[in-house]
Amino acid sequence: MEYCNKMVLAPMVRAGTLPFRLLAAEYGADITYGEEIIDHKFVNCQRVINESLGTTDFVERGTDSVVFRTCPQEKDKVVFQIGTSDAVRALKAAEIVCNDVAAIDINMGCPKAFSVSGGMGSALLSKPELIHDILTTLRRNLNTPVTCKIRLLNTSQDTVELARRIEKCGVPALAVHGRKVKDRPRDPAKWDEIADVVSALSIPVIANGNVFEYEDFKRIKDATGATSVMAARGALWNASIFSAKGKVPWEDFKREYVRKTILWDNDIKSTKTTLREIIMHYICLEGTEGKGVIKCGSSADVARLYGEEDYYNFVVSNRK
Repeated sequence: MEYCNKMVLAPMVRAGTLPFRLLAAEYGADITYGEEIIDHKFVNCQRVINESLGTTDFVERGTDSVVFRTCPQEKDKVVFQIGTSDAVRALKAAEIVCNDVAAIDINMGCPKAFSVSGGMGSALLSKPELIHDILTTLRRNLNTPVTCKIRLLNTSQDTVELARRIEKCGVPALAVHGRKVKDRPRDPAKWDEIADVVSALSIPVIANGNVFEYEDFKRIKDATGATSVMAARGALWNASIFSAKGKVPWEDFKREYVRKTILWDNDIKSTKTTLREIIMHYICLEGTEGKGVIKCGSSADVARLYGEEDYYNFVVSNRK
């Protein structure tokens, strides 16, 4: 895995599943992060080859629940992100999936209650010794690259100090979200504080925050000096943000996403979450389309809603 001059799809809960990652890659994303997977859940998964889809599925034992799905097409660019607060458990989770992904990443930036309450995500930012334990444990025991993604701390000096400690753990790159834990998505990202981190480190830094257009990749690189750039909401609303040719109409992107979810038998909750986010951004969730998505209970329902019944029937009938 190389981290220089890359456009990166950020990890996004329920949105960053296989269909969305593959679509982002087709548009030009060089590295694609999956959604955060909690280690407690993943250590109870078993690796299953899905011959019908041509995928590798990690299925929760005793259920039919696919916790993570990947395929050979993305092997050299997909990053598996773990939510953890324990080095041994993180290693057990990473060992299950490390041979099927390009890299492992530890989430140290999520401010949501479900992460923080378990000592994961941004809760790790105040525990440098635990960060060191997790990262060094994984690095000693895995041949797969191990990185992490952080948020800004209260002061730029604090962020730089933590970033330097992380660099000493031997990670090949560090992703920095240019917002603090208390900041909301509508608050502007602090590119200047990302620049402070970049200037203090010798490893590649992946800058994240306020990337909504293809031109923003260059803008944030120029402003921060970061090696690579990560996009989250901008990509969620229209993954063709990664295309040098310019964004396609959002309706076209949405239809391509729907077809990808059918092709790869995506979890309906993930499909609905992503479609709702797209619809809310461009029009209104209370309209006919939004209400229709909410009512969908299966991929077949989504196919009917978007006039893709023939495609759905063709795909399903041709599965092995």
